[in-house]
Amino acid sequence: MKASAQRRTVVVGVMVGVLLASGIMGGQAWAQNAPLKADTGDTAWVLVSSAFVLAMLMPGLALFYGGLVRTKNVLATIMQSVMILCVVSVLWIVFGYSLAFGPDKGGVIGGLEWVGLSGVGAEPHPTYGPTIPHQAFALFQLMFAAIAPALITGAFAERKRFTSVVLFAAIWSLVVYVPLTHWIWGGGWLAKLGALDFAGGAVIHISSGAAALVCAMVLGKRRGYGTDYMAPHNLPMTLLGTGFLWFGWFGFNGGSALGANGIAVSAILATHTAAAMGAMAWCGVEWVHRGKPTVLGIASGAVAGLATVTPAAGFISPLFAIAIGAVAGMGCYAAIVWKGRFGYDDSLDVVGIHGVGGIIGILATGLCASKVINPAGADGLLFGNPGLFGVQVLVAAVTTVFSMVGTFVILKLVDSMTGLRVSSEEEATGLDLSQHNERAYS
Repeated sequence: MKASAQRRTVVVGVMVGVLLASGIMGGQAWAQNAPLKADTGDTAWVLVSSAFVLAMLMPGLALFYGGLVRTKNVLATIMQSVMILCVVSVLWIVFGYSLAFGPDKGGVIGGLEWVGLSGVGAEPHPTYGPTIPHQAFALFQLMFAAIAPALITGAFAERKRFTSVVLFAAIWSLVVYVPLTHWIWGGGWLAKLGALDFAGGAVIHISSGAAALVCAMVLGKRRGYGTDYMAPHNLPMTLLGTGFLWFGWFGFNGGSALGANGIAVSAILATHTAAAMGAMAWCGVEWVHRGKPTVLGIASGAVAGLATVTPAAGFISPLFAIAIGAVAGMGCYAAIVWKGRFGYDDSLDVVGIHGVGGIIGILATGLCASKVINPAGADGLLFGNPGLFGVQVLVAAVTTVFSMVGTFVILKLVDSMTGLRVSSEEEATGLDLSQHNERAYS
């Protein structure tokens, strides 16, 4: 009897053990296969950030650039930003997003699996925001894709045909911006090397600055450059645009955390700090150099600080943000002063602010990034990792060369199709009338 009872006890124990083990294993398998779930707070933040970035372009950049040109070109300048937003938005949905962020093809480009956002729905993607809908990420990145070519328009303001502006922006966004985005953010070859670019120092600012330099050199100087009075026609408009840019940059950098979390807070704090320091540094060096601080100077310095801190924003402490802002204000001011020595007409200083600022920011990321601030990033040179700085130097060089070569080829193609520049008579009349038959002011 005792032996029989012992056998029954053993059998029951084995059965219970099997059931418990199968339950645990089944639970583990279910957990591994469970679909990702969007978090409402993170989703709301990314959607709001998308709207912030839209405000950077329209009305932010449109007003910033519009105030800097002469009265006869203000509508045409604003129109370029609006049209680029529309054209790139459609291209991004149809082809751009899939090529930039689709499944990697040899580290060079994304696949066509997501053309027309097919397969990009409400479910999160494990790589592109595991707590937000995949479409929310695609929308957020759409705004980045639109602002990059819009920045370039400042280099050829007051002299480029509207048709050629639209063609150039459409082709550039697919041929230059999309591959760069995939290389750095979409799992491409630079990402595999460990490149860090939190919110677009290389992808947006270096690429647009390098393209701006080529555009300014290929199109040549404005009619009367160096002799005619070409001061900004409406600095209050430019300052208002600066305010929208500063406001929107909180979503630009903070939204790149892809969630309402501590990294977003850190990025926004760094963004604001660098902008404030950049404005102060620019004003200070201008005061010493020219004898007086200017409204244009404080606006330019703020934007320089914003652009420069962008690649580092999610990886650095506030003290490093102050240092980056100071270098941005002084360095970008020096680049604009030296522009005259090189003899190119970058109408609205895209090269000096975005190109130079982007390079400074990418290199600063290689110096100042810290895993204490962002465990998903890497330590920079100042924290014992010289390898990251080397990768960041490569990122800056590759982005500059690729953008310059691609831009030159695209300009030659567009020139053969429609011509790049308006006639001397149209330029003298102004682009508002010659391109759109409208006046900003009576």
